[in-house]
Amino acid sequence: MKKVFIDGSAGTTGLKVAARLSERKDIAMITLDETVRKDVKARQDAMNQADVVFLCLPDDAAIEAVPLVENENTVIIDTSTAHRVAEGWTYGFAELSGLRKKIQTAKRIANPGCHASGFLSLATPLTENKIIPKEMQLSCFSLTGYSGGGKKMIAEYEAEGRNELLDAPRLYGLTQMHKHLPEMKKIAGLEKDVIFSPIVAPYFAGMEVVIPISPAELSATAAQIKEVYQDYYKTKIVHFNEKADEDGFLSAGAFAGKDDMEISLAGNEERLLLISRFDNLGKGASGAAIQNMNIALGIEESEGLVI
Repeated sequence: MKKVFIDGSAGTTGLKVAARLSERKDIAMITLDETVRKDVKARQDAMNQADVVFLCLPDDAAIEAVPLVENENTVIIDTSTAHRVAEGWTYGFAELSGLRKKIQTAKRIANPGCHASGFLSLATPLTENKIIPKEMQLSCFSLTGYSGGGKKMIAEYEAEGRNELLDAPRLYGLTQMHKHLPEMKKIAGLEKDVIFSPIVAPYFAGMEVVIPISPAELSATAAQIKEVYQDYYKTKIVHFNEKADEDGFLSAGAFAGKDDMEISLAGNEERLLLISRFDNLGKGASGAAIQNMNIALGIEESEGLVI
C-alpha cells in the first residue's frame, strides 16, 4: 500500500484530494494532528515517510517545502504555480506529447493551472503540428466557476447578502499578468504571451476555455484541425467531440463533478472556435493531481477518477 501526505490539506485543492484518496483502498494517508499541522519538523517527518507528497500550498510556502523532502524515492506533486516552468520539474499534463512517459519516472511534478490546462489542450497539438506558428500571438478567454478562487472566494460568493456585483460574470486578470501565462506560453512553445481574458461567474464549478482563431491565418482548414485533435486525443480522460452542441449552446458547467475533458470545434471556415470543457476542480486541479499520482506509482491512471 502506498503512503501519501498532503501538505496544505486545509485548502480547496488539498481538501478535494484528501476526500478522493480517503475512498481508496490502495492508499494510506499520513495525517498530522491539528496541533502540529504547521510544525516544520512534523511535516518533514511525514513527507519523508511518504511515497507521494502533494503540496497544496501558496507559491512561497511550496518553494520552502520542497527542500524538506530528503527521501530520494518520494514523489512531490506541487499544485501551486511555483514550479510549473522551473527546471527539473515535469509538467503534469499527461496527454501532451512525451509527458506521460516523463511523469512515470519523475520525482518532481508540477500540476498544471486550470486555465492553462484548457488553453494547452487546444493550442499544443496545433503548435506541435506546426499549424499554429510559434511566433503567433493567440487570444483566449476562459469561463470558470467561483470555486477556482479558493476558500476566500467561495466564502465571498456563498455569503448571505453578498455584493450584487457577484451576481454577474466578472472579468479579471485585467493587467494581462495572470499567473498561468508563463506556463501557457512555455508548454505550448509560443514566443509571445497569450492575450488572456479569464472570467469568473456565479456558479460553483466547471470551465470553458476558448481560443478564437481564423483558419486562414493558419493555412489549415477546420477539417484538418479536427483531424489533428482526433489523432492526438485517444484516451478516455481527454477526448474529442465532433458534435458538441446543446441546442445551439455549450455550457461551462457540463463537466462539473467529472475528471475528463472535452475538446471540440465550432464556427465556420472563416471564424473558428477551439473549445475545451472540464471541471476546474477536476482535470483543472485535484483530478489531474490524482491522475499524475497514479501514473507516477504505476497505477491505472483513471483509478479514483470520475469519467
